[in-house]
Amino acid sequence: MSENGHKIEIPATIVVRDLALKIEKSPIELIKKLMSNGVMATINQTVDFDTAAIIVAEYGFEAIPEVVEVVKEESGEVPYWRRMIAGEDTAKLSLRPPVVTILGHVDHGKTSLLDVIRQTDVAAGEAGGITQHIGAYQVERNGRLITFLDTPGHAAFTQMRARGAQGADIVVLVVAADDGVMPQTREAIAHAKAARVPILVAMNKIDKSNANPEKVKQQLSELELVPDDWGGNTMVIPVSAREKKGIDDLLEGILLVADSNDIRANPEGTVVGTVIEAQVEKNKGVMATLLVQNGTLEPGEIVVAGSTFGKLKALTDFKGQPVKQAGPSMPVLVMGLAEVPSAGDIFQVVETEREARSIVEQRIQDAKSQAQSKTKVSLEDIFERAKAGEARALNLIVKADVQGSLDPVVGELNKLSGGEIGINILYAETGNIGENDIMLASASSAIVIGFNVQADVSARRVAEKEGVSIRLYEIIYRMTEDIEKALKGMLEPVVVEKVLGRAQVLAVFSASKLGKVAGCKVTDGELRRNARVRLFRGSDMLFEGEMASLRHEKEDVREMRQGFECGVGFKNFKDIQVGDQLICYVLEKS
Repeated sequence: MSENGHKIEIPATIVVRDLALKIEKSPIELIKKLMSNGVMATINQTVDFDTAAIIVAEYGFEAIPEVVEVVKEESGEVPYWRRMIAGEDTAKLSLRPPVVTILGHVDHGKTSLLDVIRQTDVAAGEAGGITQHIGAYQVERNGRLITFLDTPGHAAFTQMRARGAQGADIVVLVVAADDGVMPQTREAIAHAKAARVPILVAMNKIDKSNANPEKVKQQLSELELVPDDWGGNTMVIPVSAREKKGIDDLLEGILLVADSNDIRANPEGTVVGTVIEAQVEKNKGVMATLLVQNGTLEPGEIVVAGSTFGKLKALTDFKGQPVKQAGPSMPVLVMGLAEVPSAGDIFQVVETEREARSIVEQRIQDAKSQAQSKTKVSLEDIFERAKAGEARALNLIVKADVQGSLDPVVGELNKLSGGEIGINILYAETGNIGENDIMLASASSAIVIGFNVQADVSARRVAEKEGVSIRLYEIIYRMTEDIEKALKGMLEPVVVEKVLGRAQVLAVFSASKLGKVAGCKVTDGELRRNARVRLFRGSDMLFEGEMASLRHEKEDVREMRQGFECGVGFKNFKDIQVGDQLICYVLEKS
């Protein structure tokens, strides 16, 4: 942004380093100035407009709010790609190729469709064809490029969202004309809608004798994807991957959707993008596929990706050819990063290795702090979050045992919407709660509601890691009562049991103070002193209470992890035998 006299445009929040650049001052000098005003901030932290205005005023500048021309969706959220260019000069923005990902039910032809699109373009292009897989590729249609992410599946799509990224601008939903909308199709729709990405439907297998396009369109309409030939806004394009029919129409449709969404970037702007995939290769080291989303990436530049950085040695396109630069929407394979970044990490270009190291150190520290203070989105705190302006709607994922239960549950939940805090049901389906449900909830800050179902062990483990709240109910009015109370700020926290670990008694010893002590081997998780324990003999529970002592080789310890042996004492209990099983747990508010 340009200065007008002593006036300077500043966004709602700005990184200290960027603020220093705007007023042409040293970041260190700016940090000292902030400290003198009672604000402790590092070079990579952000300050709000008011704070920045006070600081720049001391250097003779008048701060005025930066005007960023972004089009908000009906939900009030800005599309992901617009956030990537929020700080760019709008006069320098130009159209960029759309980035497309393919989602849909298993066996409906996602991979086959990608292969046909790729082969059709290669046959019309260079004779050498594609020489390597880098997780993404580009095809040309009428002189315009389209970028495809070669990683079909909504799990990968949502994992990227959970990490704060979103590689795709458009989702192509593949539905088999002979099979119709299936559970994974509905899941994919929910994931795409939660990401607020435009959806275009490729109705595959139209060559089959039992294809029923009208039935598919009816099913899509019931899921709020009304076909355009039925008066709706969703393009439904008949294709056949096997007979290579409709591919040109599909590519045309993608370009039409891209045009209607005005996807732009600044090729001369800040270089940022997303890590698509990465791995270590023999004799080459770390190889990563980067999708540039703004600016132009060149060899020799220093890139920070997640919690690693490095100087790029070479850029290679999906055909295996070295390139001198990569502009917006171009995927390139790079080497030079020190460690393997994670898919979904945001990357950026910086000036010096010192700056890169500083950013990485800060991110590692921030990650540790977030891990220690991570709190799940729960019904108990939704009202407080709304008052603080952090939440305007309660996002829910609903699972029920049968369709006959699901419909009334969704109906009752929708009745509760309409107050200050709305209810947004992202996904409703029958079946137990699985990992995909948890990942969608994590990426969308949602709560998982289960009615007459259970959560898989793996789902519970992921939920604990991702900070996702799971609420299980067997009576419908208790569910609606809890949510109604949460929306009004009246719901009391629920105390839940968290199992820390398990152990087996291998021997029994006598101790002067405690009497009997169990010599145990920790078989799972950990044992923790001052936690609660249960002792089982077969299926019978013999003891439940506090752990009196925890020792390892005659030393008192605070915890003992899986694979180690230790001595466990129980308060006022001595009936211990070899073979008894021990469960260690704590009670937490959920």
